[in-house]
Order: sequence, then C-alpha cells, then structure tokens
Amino acid sequence: MTSSPLARVLVAEAIGTFALVFAGAGAVMVDAKTHELGHVGVAITFGLVIMAMIYAVGHISGAHFNGAVTLAFALTRHFPWPRAAGSWAAQLTGAVAAAALLRASLGNIAHVGATLPSGSERQSFLWELVLTAILMFVIMAVATDTRAVGEAAAIAIGGTVGLDAMFGGPVTGASMNPARSLGPGIVAGDLHSIWVYLLAPIVGAALAAITYAFIRAEPLQARS
Repeated sequence: MTSSPLARVLVAEAIGTFALVFAGAGAVMVDAKTHELGHVGVAITFGLVIMAMIYAVGHISGAHFNGAVTLAFALTRHFPWPRAAGSWAAQLTGAVAAAALLRASLGNIAHVGATLPSGSERQSFLWELVLTAILMFVIMAVATDTRAVGEAAAIAIGGTVGLDAMFGGPVTGASMNPARSLGPGIVAGDLHSIWVYLLAPIVGAALAAITYAFIRAEPLQARS
C-alpha cells in the first residue's frame, strides 16, 4: 500500500527538523565537549544543515522545519491552515527525537544544545524577534516571489540562518524556531525561558511575512 501525499509531507518535515536539531544542537554539544568547532563552526553547521535539508526535501514538504515559518506562510495564504497543525506536530516530533538521540549518545551536555538567554529575557525576546524577521523576510522573497531567483533559495536561506547564528548566537542562541528550542528543552528538562523562543519567532516571522507581502505589491492567492 502506498502512503498518502500528506503522510509523505509530514515525514519529510519530521526528517528535516530532526536533521536540523541533530546537527545544530549536536554541534553545540560537541563544541562544549571538545572545543573543536568554536562559535563560527556552530553557526556554519546550522546554515549548512538547513541548506542541505531544503535541497533534500524542499520539493516534498516545502521545507519549513519551523513552526513560525509555517504560521507565517499560513497567515499570508501561502500554506493551507488545515495542514498547519500536522506540520507543527511533525516538526516537534523530529526535534524531540533528535534531542533524545543526542542526550542518549553524548549525555546532558550544554543542556542538550538548548537555547538559553545570555542576558535578560526581554533582550533575548527582542533579538529573537529581529533575527527571525530577517530570516522570514528572506524566505518570503525566495520562496513566494516569482521575481526572485528560486534556484538559490536553499543557499539564501541557509546563509541567512548562518548569518543570524553568527552574530545573534552569543546573545540568544539564535533559535528563530520554536521546535529547535522545544526539542532540546523538553529532553534536557530546561524550559525556564521557553516562552521567549516560542513567542518571539512567531511574532517576528508574522511581521516579516506581512511586510514582504506589502512591499511585493502583488495580490496573495489563497491556497486550499
């Protein structure tokens, strides 16, 4: 029996999010254990895994790997609302599975790569909002606007993730992604600042998507 199209989409989202957390949070843990990667190495890892997974499953699921991106696409009618809950569940499943495997293999190092504020929660909220807005603005441009160079979408998005992680990581961990923070947070048992990493990416992504929809000066088409 063949699987349904929706099942394939959700599995692809789970796999992509698993790879993101396993490589990204894993890089944080490996650096904490060996000091071989450094901050730049961790940032590059996040950018590269996003780029690789967009190329791998972008044509199957759309390669969100991020609940804030899914919500922003739905808000601007580039993604059907009825499928949003399934995508969020798939993303969280992939993130938790990756974090659990990381903890089982490396131990509870660096809170399993969880994102934690280096300063105040208000500071981290502002930075996460802006970092996510920058990322979502680029995603909207390369993924929804026919005038953009679509073939380079994975490079542009992966590069933006790496850029945000490069300068924002020391302040907030540069999550920009509720699932990326929830997975390690749940497995590590450390959720004390999780509201920052849930709310800020959602607000930042929504603001960026609405802003790009305005400046593109093209009517949005609802998707069923």
